[in-house]
This record gives sequence, structure tokens and C-alpha cells, in this order.
Amino acid sequence: MKNSPTVYAVNGLISNGLTTIEAEKRQAAYGLNTFVEMRRQSAVSTFFEEFKNPLVIMLLCASAISFFSGSYVSSVLIIAIIIISSIINFVVSYKSQKSAEKLALQIQPKAIVIRDGKEIAMAVEYIVPGDIVRLEAGNIVPADGKVLASSDFFVNESSLTGESFPVEKIDAAEVYLGSGVVTGSATIEVVNTGVRTKFFDIVALLAKKEQPNEFERGIKDFSILITRVVIVMTVFVFLVNALLKHDILESLVFSLALAVGLTPELLPMIIALNVSKASIKMAKMGVIVKKLSAIESFGSMDILCTDKTGTLTEDRIALVRCVDLNNIESDEVFKLAYLTSYYHTGTKSPLDEAIVEYRNLQDENFKKFDEIPFDFERRRNSIVAEFTDDADANKDTDAGLTNEPKHILISKGAPEQMLEVTTLTVEQKIKAMALFTELAESGYRVLAVASREMTENKDRYTPVDEKNLEFRGFIAFIDPPKQDVKEVLDELVRRGITIKIVTGDHGIIAEKVATEVGFTSIKMLESAEIDALSDEELAHKAEETNIFARVTPAQKNRIIEALKSRSHVVGYMGDGINDAPSLRTADVGISVSNAIDVAKEAADIILVNKSLKQLIDGVVEGRRTFANTTKYINMAISSNFGNMFSMTGASMFLPFLPMLPVQLLLNNLLYESSQFALTFDNVDEEILNKPKPWDLGFIKKFMIVFGSISSVFDFLTFFVLYKIFSLTGSSFQTGWFIESFATQTLVIFIIRTQRSIFSAKWAHPLVTLASVGAVVVAWYIALTAVGNIFGFTTIPFKYLVCIAGIVGVYLVVVEIAKKYFYSNYLAKRS
Repeated sequence: MKNSPTVYAVNGLISNGLTTIEAEKRQAAYGLNTFVEMRRQSAVSTFFEEFKNPLVIMLLCASAISFFSGSYVSSVLIIAIIIISSIINFVVSYKSQKSAEKLALQIQPKAIVIRDGKEIAMAVEYIVPGDIVRLEAGNIVPADGKVLASSDFFVNESSLTGESFPVEKIDAAEVYLGSGVVTGSATIEVVNTGVRTKFFDIVALLAKKEQPNEFERGIKDFSILITRVVIVMTVFVFLVNALLKHDILESLVFSLALAVGLTPELLPMIIALNVSKASIKMAKMGVIVKKLSAIESFGSMDILCTDKTGTLTEDRIALVRCVDLNNIESDEVFKLAYLTSYYHTGTKSPLDEAIVEYRNLQDENFKKFDEIPFDFERRRNSIVAEFTDDADANKDTDAGLTNEPKHILISKGAPEQMLEVTTLTVEQKIKAMALFTELAESGYRVLAVASREMTENKDRYTPVDEKNLEFRGFIAFIDPPKQDVKEVLDELVRRGITIKIVTGDHGIIAEKVATEVGFTSIKMLESAEIDALSDEELAHKAEETNIFARVTPAQKNRIIEALKSRSHVVGYMGDGINDAPSLRTADVGISVSNAIDVAKEAADIILVNKSLKQLIDGVVEGRRTFANTTKYINMAISSNFGNMFSMTGASMFLPFLPMLPVQLLLNNLLYESSQFALTFDNVDEEILNKPKPWDLGFIKKFMIVFGSISSVFDFLTFFVLYKIFSLTGSSFQTGWFIESFATQTLVIFIIRTQRSIFSAKWAHPLVTLASVGAVVVAWYIALTAVGNIFGFTTIPFKYLVCIAGIVGVYLVVVEIAKKYFYSNYLAKRS
């Protein structure tokens, strides 16, 4: 029966695993198997999180000051604006939170656990002490445990214990949460979970200790910049108002409101809404986003480092030749290669699978005795088989003796490293390398096979025993390039992404594949050359190199770091155990849904299928997200800087406040609320065709140029209102409010694109509706009886016509300035 319980025997003991009921009791007692108890906030707690925002706390203080100074209406209005703003932020953030949780369930790590006598795939967070867990190569050990049964079980504990090489774990040995299974398989009994595990502190730190990607670094730098500017200017405005107007409380409230109005406090919400919307859309395309902040970096990526197998090639490897040193087909070479692959434990490599599938070869005379797993220093794996020599067996039988089986060590691996441990003469090695080169230049992937009959049997074998081997021959595989890969690579190049092949294969093979998929020129670095370069030298060389061959995991990391040091945004695509460090180091770590656990755990983005076409879809969506985020930043920082400068000047020369604190907050609420629509905006094609990394220098220039233009028109408005129309107090404040709000809101139609407003893609209807609607609402409040609540007053129609004219001229000037700004900026970049 399909669902009938299975009885498991471990070292002769019968184990059906825990029952569901017992597991639930232990879950209640020990909690979830996580580093930190997962916070799934309720709607209420998420809403109250909004009130922890430093800017909101500043406003609450301002409201309290207003209340105790007798400005009750102002105090109530400030509270009302805080609540409305928090509700808007809550709706966006809660929706984004739920979307992220939904996507996270699709990539939740799982383990094979025995429960109620059946093997089930279970989320690792639900594992409890006493569970029986199956592990094989590529898995992450999900909890601390004790090995019950094992077969050539090696784990990598380097991040926990500092031990650089895989460690063999035999029966009764302890294994620890966070270790990676390198080879072999095992059954373990879980001893401790979550915070009770031995290396909990280290594992939790490793889980959190990720290098910030390019977008995160940019946002941090931007935040520091805006904080410094706001603090300096706000303190200055407070001191000027306090000294000239002799009203410390009003000046303090005004300065605090100004600080809030000048800070793009909706930036986190805009980013959250942008990436949430993009992650849902990308998931439908087959691109699952684990780390939301990687979406913008995905769009900014200008270099993609990738292995060739399965990415540029079909990943359908077939064995085609087995030859000896004289290039003659040899069954003996195949037989030895078959034994190393057939008896390889854990997850078999595509090469091992190709050998086993080539021909079913079972020889009862050979039985596996031991295994020496592959590592990237030796570049080979070995098995030790025991066999009985038929001639010796007959002699021993005739003599009445017991025949002892002999041991044979069989190694298979990279030709260069294999030849070093063989007994070939110099001339024979030259001949072997010539044959290898001939096969590689024909497009074959090549492994060498060697063996040695042991003169004396041992209980255990290690890499030290891999010496004095008899060279037996080569096995050659074919892995043809994908049919559409050239078309896809051409599209990536058209969109400004450079492809670099980073492979453990020989350079000849990598060059052959690169030529077949459309590389027009080849510049290669191999392992020994990389080691000979300093970090600075490698940084220069890496930019011009498009194939890195025979590289180790550590060298992959060096290559990525070198490229990043040259201001590139680097993506890395991999699916193996050795790819995990590079996936973390890259700005964007990309893996596939059928990758091993350690690779998926380290990646930022998971492709449902290992296809570069999905990468193109993801890159385009990332660029759209980045473009719409930077639209908000450019508009907010320039208009806010302009307003800040205008406020500072007005405070020095006007005998009254240019705008009341509550009017500032109303302006900020309406303006920021209209900007949520930017996440839906259309993006010009040239923005989608080229990567645009984060550029703080550009943001500074944009802020100064367009902020200054905004201030010039503010000062013009001040002059017209105060000197020509003789407006003061609330009438002046009303006039400047409607001018200021119209200019900072409508300018989005100009600066949302580098193109002329007449040749650019039209703004999304939601952007138009939100922006124009916000101006209508703001003017309605200021010019009707509703405005009395905020201290506004009605002003004559002729003044409104003049203000509308100022707004129109401002937009024309910005359009002209934009043309010269971008031509100068683009000229300097080129």
C-alpha cells in the first residue's frame, strides 16, 4: 500500500520516528526550530509600529508643546494628520508584509523526517528533539543531532568550527545545525533545536551577517546625507525664528514641522510598495525573490558571473568516449569509472549520472569498502573496492586456505591533478596531456581515471593514499549548448549586462563552449594566474576577462569582490555546494528551485527554471522598480531642498512665519500621499535597456540644481505676494501654500523622465489622477471655508491667476533646465 507505514531499521534497532501527537507536544515544549522566533505581526501591532518612527515622535512632541502653549486647534490637527498618515503607511506596509510572507512559503527550507513510520518532507522549523532525519549531499543539517547510521558521510563545518576541510561523521558522532553535507548520506536523531543548539550564536550571526547589496549601500549613504542637511537647516531656522520673532515655542513647533516636511519619510513605504508589487509580478514570471532589497540591485546589475553547465549548455551530459593512453576505446577504463560513480554516495553529479546511465555494469566480484570524497584542492574523488582474484581464489581453495579479498583504490577527476599522482613518466604525461587537449578542443568535458591495487589492506583510507596510481585513461562527455542561448546572450548584452563564465572546467572546454554560444573574443584567466595576482591587479584583470577557468570556491569569491571594487553591480548564478559563499558575496545571488539547500539558502533570487530568459524578465522588472523608486527620491529631495532653502530665507526677512506648522504638515500629508501612485508609473525604454547603478553624486547635483530653481520661484512668489500684493499673515500663507504645493506636485510630470515631456512615455493614469487630484484637494482646502481650520483665508481671484502663471513658468523653466542638465550629465558619463 502506498500510504502504509514503513518500519526503519537503524543499526539493528527498529524506529518509526515520533508520532504526530508526540511531536506536537514537543513542539509546544521546545518551540519552533528557528534562530529567532518568527514574528508574524497582527494588523494591530503592525499599525502601532508606525508610532515608533522618530519623525512621528517628533510630531507628537510638537503637538504636546502646542497644547500646553494654548494652541489647542493646532495640537488636535497635528494629531489628526499623524493618525491619517500612519493609516496610509500601515495599509501599504501590512500589504507588503503579507505578500512577502506568502512568497517566503514557496522557498521554505525542508528536510526529510520520519514521522508515524513514514518519510515526509517537512519545513525545518517544525522539527523537534527526537525526530529522525535523513540527510544527503547538498542538505543543510537542520538541528543538532547524533548520527544513527551513515555512509561516507562528510560535512563542512568551516563556518562553525574553523575546520577548512570536510569532516567525516561516523555512527554516534555529533552533527551541528548549519553544517553542510558535502558527500555521503546519514540518518540522525535530533537532540537540540533552535536556540538550544551548540553553535546557535554563530549560526544566527551567519544568517544575519550578509553584506549589504549595492542598493542598500546607496540608501544608507542617502539617508546620512539627508539627515545631515535636515538637522543643520532645521536648527538654523529655529535659531533665526527664535531670535527675530521672540517666540521660542512657536519657533520650535515650526522647526519640528519643517523637519518632518523636508524629510522624505515615505521613502521606506515607497520602496516597500515598489518591491512588493515587483516581487508578486516576478513570481508569476517564475522568479521568486527571497530578499526584497535585491530587486533594485537585480535591475542595476551590469555583470553576471555564471557557470556554463546548465546555464549556457543543455545540462544533459552524455558519456561518449572511454579511451586509454593510446586513444583506443577501452572497456576497462569505463569499468573503473563506473565503479567510482555507481558507489558514490549522496547526490550524484551530472557526470556520475551520465556514466551510470551509459551502460548497466554490475560485477559481483567488486564491493565498495570505503570512499574518499571530492574536494576542490584535489579535484578528484576515490572509492576503495574489495575484490577476489579468481586465480588466487582457486589456488587458496586447492590449498584449503581462506581467500582474503584485496582492495583497489580507484580515482576519477581533473586530468591535471590526476596526472600528478600517477606513475607516468614525463614523456607519458606529455602524451596524456596532448590527448586531453585534443579531446577538450573537440568540445568534450574530460576526466582522467587511475587506480592502484593496495599491497596491504587498511581499515580506512584518506587522500594520503591517492599516490603511485596507474593511469588507465580518459572518459569524455558532451554537453551541447542550449539552442536559444546565443539569442538570450545577445539580448543581455543589448541590455548592458556582461556575461563572465566562471567554471571549474578546463579553459579549453570553456573556450569551446563560449565560442559556440557567441563570444566574439576570449580573454581568459586560469586558477594559477589568479593566485599570482594581487587583489588590485585582479580587479583590473577581471574587468577585461570573460572566462575564469579551473577556479576554486575561494577564487570565485575573489573574482566577485574584485569586480565589486571597480564599482560594478555583480550578479552570481550557481546551484552547487561550492557556490554558496559566492551567492552571499555577490550583490545579487541567483539560484534555481532544484538547487541544493545550501545554495538556495544563500541566494537572494530563485529561478523556477534554470533559464537566462527568466533572468531577462527579472532584470527588466528590477530596472522598472529602481527607476520608479529614484523618481520619488529625485522629486522629493529637490522639492524638499528648495522648500528648506525658501523657508530659511523667508524666516530671515519676513516678520511672520511663511507657513504655519499645521499648514506645513497638511502640505506634507497631501503631497506624500499622492506619490504612492509612482510605483505604477510607466518607464521609458532606454531606462530598461541599460543598468543604472546607485549614484549619490547625481542625486546631490539633482537636488542642488532643481531645488535651487524651486527656491528662485518661491522667492519670486514671496516678492509678488508681500511687496506687490501687500499680503501678510494668513493671506500670504495661503498664497504660498497653493503655489508651493502646485509646483512640487506637478513637477513630477517633468522630472519623471529624461526625455522631453512631449516624447516621453505618458505617465500612468494613476500618477496623473493622484497628482492632479492632490493639487485640486489642496487648493480646495486652502480657498474654501475648510481652510479656516488650518489658518487659511480666501484671496482674490486675480492673485490666483498670477500664482497660476508663476507655476506655469516654473514648469517650463524646469523642462528647459532638465534638457541641459541631462545632456551635461550624460556627456560626462561617456
